[in-house]
Amino acid sequence: MLSVNPFAVAGASLPAGFLQGFLVVMALAVVAGTLFDIVHKGSARYFFANMRRSNDRGRQMAGGELVSIAVQTAVVDVLASGEFCNQKRRVAHLLGMYGFVLYLVATAAMVFAYPTAATTTPAIWPALWSIGAAMVLVGGYWFWFFIRVDVAAEGHSPFRLAKADLFVLSLLASVTLGVLWAATGGGVGLLFWLYIIATIVLFGGVPWSKFSHVFFKPAAAFEKRISRANGTAENLPTQSREDPEQQRRHSMELLRDAPMDMGLGIKREAPHHY
Repeated sequence: MLSVNPFAVAGASLPAGFLQGFLVVMALAVVAGTLFDIVHKGSARYFFANMRRSNDRGRQMAGGELVSIAVQTAVVDVLASGEFCNQKRRVAHLLGMYGFVLYLVATAAMVFAYPTAATTTPAIWPALWSIGAAMVLVGGYWFWFFIRVDVAAEGHSPFRLAKADLFVLSLLASVTLGVLWAATGGGVGLLFWLYIIATIVLFGGVPWSKFSHVFFKPAAAFEKRISRANGTAENLPTQSREDPEQQRRHSMELLRDAPMDMGLGIKREAPHHY
């Protein structure tokens, strides 16, 4: 499995160009699904309108400052998943994200560059495909069974399903079936077609899953950093007790002169009080 290209094995029993065409259709499905999601939810319209309001009300920012914020967004929010305060959640997310990237790149390389056994596949590609798949499975199943809020904090069953679970479940189903298919030789049998169906659900279900967040989150993180830097702070109250307006916001007299950081509070322990 770590040295054999399973797509080349399957390609011997499939019409020429089937797998290449399938990957192209899946890529187009992601693009079409994301555009549909943007139009249907109005997210792009809201994002640009919010950014215009922020620019109009905030101070003008120099080009170098914008570049610096863009770099911070890319490094902290995208590459390091800095939006997650929970370290376990962040590690699981990073495993899934980088594993999925490895898995996709290796899949594309094997399908397009080495489609049949006539062209020898370098061992690095099946190895990267397997490593990426393993990372997705470790991060995904760890999240599903142990980290999800409704499981870890609210005591719900890990088998409880909701619409928001479509992305992670279809991802886990696709990668799990892919690994099982490759481990059994990579032929064109039941596991192969189940793998294909799960992959169609994963990439074709973009409008109904969180897949499109892959594209929304970096833009939202960038806009959030811009709004903080130009002073508008997304029209939210500033987080400073030194501002008299913020001191007067509290109805409790005790909190009006209290420091912003008053310790861990309920964060001292994990929420397991169900």
